Amino acid sequence: MENVRIDKYLWAIRAFKTRSEAADACNGNKVKLNGTNAKASKPVKEGDMIEVHKGPVNYSYRVIKLTESRMGTALVPDFAENLTPESELNKLHAPVETIMLKRDKGTGRPTKKERRSLDALFDELD
Repeated sequence: MENVRIDKYLWAIRAFKTRSEAADACNGNKVKLNGTNAKASKPVKEGDMIEVHKGPVNYSYRVIKLTESRMGTALVPDFAENLTPESELNKLHAPVETIMLKRDKGTGRPTKKERRSLDALFDELD
């Protein structure tokens, strides 16, 4: 096997759940092959460096062997070396800050009950 499409390879090493997700990422300029943006049909060779921007993390892989068929997670290290720095992986576990605003009754948008009361009041005025 001389070369494999990059979308197929990323799907095979389980970087993406589906091949169409891998192709969409490639076409959306979220995948780089040896430092340049790669379209889905770009061929991959042994020794190539692949960078994938997925969510908040930039994953880095080095191609060890080529494959077109999807494999179990235990076999992935035989085909691709994950070079993603620990600092990037820590972004997955960063706390998500959510802002919860408590509003007092009567401020902001009216509730359904309040809206019905207002509608009834305006109907009486007409």
